[in-house]
Amino acid sequence: MGKQWNVYVTRMIPQEVIDELAQHCDVEVNPENRPLTKAELMEKVQGRDAVLTQAGDIVDDAVLAAAGPQCKIFANYAVGYNNFDLAAAARHKVMLSNTPDVVTDSTVEMAWALLFAVARRLVEADAYVRTGKFKGLDPMLLLGTGLTGKTLGVIGAGRIGSKFAQKGRAFDMKIIYNDVAPNARFEEETGATYVDKDTLLAQADFLSLHVPLLPATRHLIGARELKLMKKTAILINSSRGPVVNETDLVQALQDGEIRGAGLDVFENEPALAPGLSDLPNVVLAPHLGTATHETRLGMGRVAIANILAALRGETPPNKL
Repeated sequence: MGKQWNVYVTRMIPQEVIDELAQHCDVEVNPENRPLTKAELMEKVQGRDAVLTQAGDIVDDAVLAAAGPQCKIFANYAVGYNNFDLAAAARHKVMLSNTPDVVTDSTVEMAWALLFAVARRLVEADAYVRTGKFKGLDPMLLLGTGLTGKTLGVIGAGRIGSKFAQKGRAFDMKIIYNDVAPNARFEEETGATYVDKDTLLAQADFLSLHVPLLPATRHLIGARELKLMKKTAILINSSRGPVVNETDLVQALQDGEIRGAGLDVFENEPALAPGLSDLPNVVLAPHLGTATHETRLGMGRVAIANILAALRGETPPNKL
């Protein structure tokens, strides 16, 4: 006998999560290791009581209409939700949710991994050894830049930005930050000093972005901002791709306006701006910010909690 509710999962997630959800619902999972097309998504959501989506699934008026009036929730398996049309969901009386908090530590770890990789030129070094070029110690080989005592600039004083900045204290870094307004709690937790954006750009040896994608943050970093940065500076983006004008970044890296960059997200993901992949002074990762087993399992359990609450007529813990 089928269960009370029917849930569609748009992409395979850890089997433990599927098994837990299947204790309460009939579950169908997209078996293909790729995102669904718009037509496929519209077909698969029909008649569902809930849909567990990925950040790349565009949930707009057409998708919500296809799901039908019985659908209670689209639950994102992500902290971001710019793939959701909030106004359309309100019109269709469908709840939306995301998975905040549980992703914080892994995202922070990824940002630091990128920072270390760029600063110490680890990708270049790995290739150097693998291709047989390493013939012995060379005091001038692949010189990078140190972290200890440097100035760390953070744009975005939310959960992830705060955790990221806290770890900079272990390297005796001077921490400066910018956001829409000063944040007393951020300053207490990190020892950071609030400065205006242009001052931060001019002073930071390392700049890490931790802002949501909003109209005000799209192309937050472009040609003007990159020219204000030190030529020795390194940019890290593990937030959202369109926060950085990728074409301008390629030009800045080619021209030596900044030393390097580490990117886990891209403006037109998964496509890259022309020339980006050819640059030796940039480290590229395929959106791995939350890619630890612990975090992906935690995200799934948060999504399940959101789905089951909605199906029971309750308010999901992370309702948008």
